[in-house]
Amino acid sequence: MTTNALVANNLPVPSALGSLDAYVNAVHQIPVLSVEDEQALARRYREDEDLDAARELVHSHLRFVVHVARGYNGYGLPLGDLIQEGNIGLMKAVKRFDPAVGVRLVSFAVHWIRAEMHEYILKNWRIVKVATTKAQRKLFFNLRKSKKRLGWLNAAEVSAVAKDLNVSEREVLEMESRLSGRDIGFDASADEDDDRAPPAPAGYLMAHDADPAQAYERADSEDSQLALLREGLAGLDARSRDIIKRRWLDPDAKITLQELADEYGVSAERIRQVEANALKKMKALFAA
Repeated sequence: MTTNALVANNLPVPSALGSLDAYVNAVHQIPVLSVEDEQALARRYREDEDLDAARELVHSHLRFVVHVARGYNGYGLPLGDLIQEGNIGLMKAVKRFDPAVGVRLVSFAVHWIRAEMHEYILKNWRIVKVATTKAQRKLFFNLRKSKKRLGWLNAAEVSAVAKDLNVSEREVLEMESRLSGRDIGFDASADEDDDRAPPAPAGYLMAHDADPAQAYERADSEDSQLALLREGLAGLDARSRDIIKRRWLDPDAKITLQELADEYGVSAERIRQVEANALKKMKALFAA
């Protein structure tokens, strides 16, 4: 039986109870299962795919989901949404719960409940994701719990948090900076009644290459200059062309005057003179 099947069969308490308070009151009226009852229901669902048994397992633990969700109130997200995500995690836990292991469902389910809530928080807490790797996700939640006050961490606190979480101080500072940021609209207009309100990013983050006419003009100019460069090189003698190419057009292996002098059997000053004369001819072509 899949998790989707559990959802389709309306295992959780229906949400149409009027309000979140009504839902919370309703789930707290559901009796807590004894160890024996929980084991029996889990075996019925695992061995016989009895959805009634699964429904009772889920219902009896909905109060625990509410309890976990309240621990994430500080993220500014709706409690009802956190509870809904946690209920999905609870259903996943019921699907995978093995009564033969000898642990209570609540101990097994807490991982799945928190995982769904964490995923929801990371997707909705900021427009730009603050944590993408597993290590960053762990640091995100642990750092928020580790901070004792709203202000920035001082050096001693950064060091203590880094040691406690087994990460570098740089990673702690970077995550704290992400946590302290806020989302703003790219083209949101500034508050006309507040002279101190910062301008919208659209006012100062300009894409100077966005104009197609300007882009075409730049491309055409680059093509023209490249054609002139080829023409200028073609008008040089073989030695001058070789010196210019190796001195100015080969960024990976730029050669010195002395190296060329040794290769051609002349002085470095002579190579410099040949280079200067070649560049003079080419500049005249570009200026024409």
